[in-house]
Amino acid sequence: MSLRVAVAAPFVQNGTNRLEENEFVVALSLDRDWFSPDQSKRLIDVATQDGLLEPDGNELVAGFDPTEVTIPEEFVPDEDILTERSAFERVLDTLVAEGMAKHEAVGAINTLQGELGVTIETAAVIYARREGIDVDDLVPVARSALVPDADS
Repeated sequence: MSLRVAVAAPFVQNGTNRLEENEFVVALSLDRDWFSPDQSKRLIDVATQDGLLEPDGNELVAGFDPTEVTIPEEFVPDEDILTERSAFERVLDTLVAEGMAKHEAVGAINTLQGELGVTIETAAVIYARREGIDVDDLVPVARSALVPDADS
């Protein structure tokens, strides 16, 4: 997943799992020339939403082990990683990362959605949980799709 690789790069470059936000931005925008400073800040937002980054004051902590990520020498992330992904896309990425074939996961989620008569996000969360995959961070998103103003 290119988002994980892009997020890991500044941590790997600095040999740590904790960086000040400005160090993270400089690593992506000036050192690697992958994004503008504003795009780098947007990446922080997207990665935080996905649980890849955890803000801690003015620092960012990797929500995964960056040393386990391989950063290919020729790697350059696409700008599309700067867009927010739906809960369905996030669950699907998690299922694929756990070794499930993407087309099988999509088919199973679509079937479950039809059987239960729920949103695709809700079906994805239910399916992942049935498969023993931890997607607890997406439960509020699925719940809010079921019940208006559920997080209020």
